[in-house]
Amino acid sequence: MAISLKLLFEETHRCQDEGELRSRLAPQVGEYFAAKRSGIFFFDQLLTDPRFQSIINIALSIEHNPVARYLAESHTPVHEGLVTTPKAWKLICPRADHWHVMAGPIVNSGQLVGAVGFTREKSMSAFEHQDLADLSAVCLHLSTWTTTVRAQQSRMTSQQPSLSSKRLTPRELEIANLVALGKTNAEIGKELWITENSVKQALKRMFRKLGVSSRTKMVTQLFATQHIADDKQTQFGLKPNAH
Repeated sequence: MAISLKLLFEETHRCQDEGELRSRLAPQVGEYFAAKRSGIFFFDQLLTDPRFQSIINIALSIEHNPVARYLAESHTPVHEGLVTTPKAWKLICPRADHWHVMAGPIVNSGQLVGAVGFTREKSMSAFEHQDLADLSAVCLHLSTWTTTVRAQQSRMTSQQPSLSSKRLTPRELEIANLVALGKTNAEIGKELWITENSVKQALKRMFRKLGVSSRTKMVTQLFATQHIADDKQTQFGLKPNAH
């Protein structure tokens, strides 16, 4: 089945965290745009990972890369043909598999926080206006997803300060809370608008992250740590009295 924009939008909002965007969605978006290479990047992650220093120094350098500069200034998808000549581009990026490039913005609260990028080889056709239009729609969904998930993550962080809960994504914490309420996998899936199998797979990942083997142990580990934190707050007068 050919990949459509509608399918890409749906797949975007099925992803539970940024890792799934990179592993699941990026290859599908790359296939849609017939790219040789594709990727989804979040700048805060790139800055803390030494493996990506070359990306920062070259691909994301607004001083030397006009594509990156246009993206940062305009928050609009761009390909190399819009901002430079083929001869100049080859001096900027001489890689054979980066003969043509296209990138789009991921925006959160008005700030450029990431990008989705694509490359094609010399033998492949250049990116065109329709590619930019389609990428603009993809980036709108990516930006909406990022804003929603990071807001949830911020709320969860303030509500669930335990060490164990920090290992879980916002969606995984939602599942954990529903498990603690005694919900079945089918009930959780219905409430979160995901399949029962998605709930099962999420629980397997959560068990691995927390080093537990059952729902009961998972809930005990998550919420026992929370209760300890609450008790310490009460002891030192940091927690308001319940009414």
